[in-house]
Amino acid sequence: MQISDNAITLQNTIVFDIRKGDITAIEVDAIVNAANANLVHGGGVAAAIRSRGGESIQQESDQWLKDHGCIHHKTPAITSAGNLPAKYVFHALGPIWGEGNEPQKLCWAIEGCLKQAVKMNLRSIAFPAISTGIYQFPKKLAAEIFMDTIIGFCHAKKTAQLNQITIVLFDAKSLEIFKQALNQAWSNIS
Repeated sequence: MQISDNAITLQNTIVFDIRKGDITAIEVDAIVNAANANLVHGGGVAAAIRSRGGESIQQESDQWLKDHGCIHHKTPAITSAGNLPAKYVFHALGPIWGEGNEPQKLCWAIEGCLKQAVKMNLRSIAFPAISTGIYQFPKKLAAEIFMDTIIGFCHAKKTAQLNQITIVLFDAKSLEIFKQALNQAWSNIS
């Protein structure tokens, strides 16, 4: 594993990076939406994805809900990305702080998206800081869970063609918190 700035290389082939930006503008195979169980994309990252991606994302989400029922933490719902530069949107159920077992639920949500990316033979995926907005998951704890889950997944699982994992953060404070978690994860491994 190698580290440079806000990125590390895992298993000599997977670039895992953290950046400040707009997840709706990133060119990857799949972006992750921090969704609610009923796939109503009304606030935060979900609203931005729906606004920029177009109404087809909500329509496909409604159909997914009819076909499969409410989403749960371990398996994301999947739609096309509409007008976004990504190919797919993985709608991951983010845990609400205070509902119980939140760290495990966040880990499941992250790992569920990674597993789906591998299953679909995708090369790249981008995550927002799931649940750290209106669901009030503490950012520092979320950052640590993201690092542990992603690094652990890459070391323990076959990642097939997946070679780019990105966390896209909206603000500088979140970026700093996630960078610190990445540096801590690096120092624990090296």
